[in-house]
Amino acid sequence: MISAKRLCLSAILLLAAAMPAYAHVGIGTTSSFTAGFMHPLSGLDHTSVMIAVGLWAALKGGKAIWAWPAAFVGVMLAGGGLGMLHMPLPLVEPGILASVVALGLLVALAVDLPVSAGVAILGLFALFHGHAHGTEVPENAGGLDYMAGFAIATVLLHAIGIAAGLGLGARFRGLARAAGAACAAVGAGLAFGVL
Repeated sequence: MISAKRLCLSAILLLAAAMPAYAHVGIGTTSSFTAGFMHPLSGLDHTSVMIAVGLWAALKGGKAIWAWPAAFVGVMLAGGGLGMLHMPLPLVEPGILASVVALGLLVALAVDLPVSAGVAILGLFALFHGHAHGTEVPENAGGLDYMAGFAIATVLLHAIGIAAGLGLGARFRGLARAAGAACAAVGAGLAFGVL
């Protein structure tokens, strides 16, 4: 099992090493519910992270099944609000890329952390994801429709991850972990410009 100290050090190194993806600001329409709903479904980084949150919650079980996705969505919306208010947040794009790798590794290694530690980790990554999308909203649009669509799509992707994790059960736990490894590989590919 990975120690919390090693996990934090790995996340810091990934943040420092990751090159910005520039995958968010100014891309596509950001002023409607449909645009917000489609956005998490439009890129490997979004889809991978959102499903990984659900898979990790299912692997943990118990209270994490609802607490971890709820924390992610709640903090993501708060980050979106900060982005809409143009409040600066450093390392947003590297943080998003690090989230893809880190969450993939958490699933692949079936890291068993206390629920509160998972909430903290997911909250940090959700802040980056939300902030990136809040800054996309044009000044002449309220952005609430967009953020509502983004939140609902995120919840659905979390639910897919949870359903897959629970459906695979203990007998096929290795498949869920393999999906985590694939998520980490996607993150590394995005970070180093391979994907």
